[in-house]
Amino acid sequence: MDTRPVALVTGSSSGFGFLTAIELIKAGYYVIASMRNLHKADPLLAEVKKLDKQDHVEIIQMDVTDSDAIQRMRRRIEEIGRIDLLVNNAGFALGGFAEEVSNAELRKQFDTNFFGLVEVTQNIIPLMRERGSGRIINISSTSGLIGFPALSSYVASKYALEGYSESLRLELKPFNIDVILIEPGSFKTNIWTLGRVNAEQSLSANSPYLSLRERIEQLLLSGQDRFGEPIDVAKLIVKVATVKRPRLRYPIGKGVKMQILLKRLLSWKSWEKQILRMIVRKNS
Repeated sequence: MDTRPVALVTGSSSGFGFLTAIELIKAGYYVIASMRNLHKADPLLAEVKKLDKQDHVEIIQMDVTDSDAIQRMRRRIEEIGRIDLLVNNAGFALGGFAEEVSNAELRKQFDTNFFGLVEVTQNIIPLMRERGSGRIINISSTSGLIGFPALSSYVASKYALEGYSESLRLELKPFNIDVILIEPGSFKTNIWTLGRVNAEQSLSANSPYLSLRERIEQLLLSGQDRFGEPIDVAKLIVKVATVKRPRLRYPIGKGVKMQILLKRLLSWKSWEKQILRMIVRKNS
């Protein structure tokens, strides 16, 4: 009888999801790695082959906004007979100013980052509850705690995830199921690159936000050297998956804890002044 713990990692084709799947395999998990596009599976398969751990991974096609795909995932896990860990990682960052982001774009952001995550979780909870144990790790962001201009859609989706996870943790604790939030700052993944592309596409040539976007872009580019290494987040996820009594929140990244603390301690007026000083030109 196979006694290996089983983990489902969504969004495993790149970034945190890719590295988390690898680190969990190294830690002895049988990993169900889901991704929207199976054509992107080759890098993960190649890495697993290097480890000689091909029998520790199963790659499935699942778009978290596709209910049929989620149901297929659930049936597969029922066939396996256990699920110990869910890592809700699938998501993207929609850049753009609130006035100019369309309702369709905003709904797509929430469909992936929030509603899709909720549907996956709802299908995993009964399986964990029947076993009397499990862990659900939701990949949030410091953007779920701190708002920033040109990211209102992404920030809103992560704020929603933070509140959902708080409540869910309280609901599932009596069933010996832990819910945990990982809150990365800026890391070297493609999520911010894609977010900037979306922001550029959303602006018209006569947009009143052009100069503001340019300043924010400069800030992002100037700070890239300080972005963290994604492997650190993956290693934290594995640690949290196995620690005896996990906390609710795990912020990670250079300066992240200080940012969160300052926002809590400063008055909104002082906090606002600091943010605006960074992004608004003195002569604007």
